[in-house]
Amino acid sequence: MTKDHGSSVKNDEAYEAMRDKGYSKEKAARISNAQENPDQHPSEKGGRAAAYEEWTKDALYERAQELEIEGRSDMTKDELIDALRNH
Repeated sequence: MTKDHGSSVKNDEAYEAMRDKGYSKEKAARISNAQENPDQHPSEKGGRAAAYEEWTKDALYERAQELEIEGRSDMTKDELIDALRNH
């Protein structure tokens, strides 16, 4: 039986499956909610943004700030890229 995760999770079954695979709570909720939104297509390839290696360090820092990645102010460009990819 699937547990009800409240109104913040729109697809409890998908959420639990992703948590079982090791996804973070935040990422599992984002993906499961996107699957329930008819305007989003999480199984399709995303946009055509440039690879993080092509971003400036300032742009990487701003993105890390948006995602509230801790320790970002002390990170090098490579560390920011790694943190963003593993968020």
